[in-house]
Amino acid sequence: MSSINRVTLMGRLGADPEIRRMNSGDPIVNLRVATSEVWRDKQTGEKKERSEWHQVVIFNKRICEVAKQYLKKGNLVYLEGMLCTRKWEDQAGQPRYSTEVVLKEFNGELKLLPQGSGRQAATGPDDYGSQGGGSASTGSTRQERGNQETQSFASRDLDDEIPF
Repeated sequence: MSSINRVTLMGRLGADPEIRRMNSGDPIVNLRVATSEVWRDKQTGEKKERSEWHQVVIFNKRICEVAKQYLKKGNLVYLEGMLCTRKWEDQAGQPRYSTEVVLKEFNGELKLLPQGSGRQAATGPDDYGSQGGGSASTGSTRQERGNQETQSFASRDLDDEIPF
């Protein structure tokens, strides 16, 4: 039986991307992404919020270039990757573990979302252009793209006669 290791996050960058290079020269980008949960306290009616921080590591060259060029602290991003836990030793020689969201060469995706509030600006991840392949996106919504396609189709010259 196979299994699935897939993580989907939509949150804000807590810092500018950290870009490093491996010995081979390939780029690695580290991101800190905050996701928030908002609720109203039943007892007091007070609005509460809790943020969770996620470490993200990008190994995909194209996504690294897009991250380097376009991402800044505070950007709203949508990303898909997989969870990876790595073991390392601290300065005292004690084993430590870090769990990260990893975007590898063929199974990662990154989308830069409009900068309005997430609830007002985004109705879902598919409403915005993908940055996953490394190409820049205009960020147009699905409705805008549909209107453009309709206008394009309507402007075509339809001289064909209908056979019935």
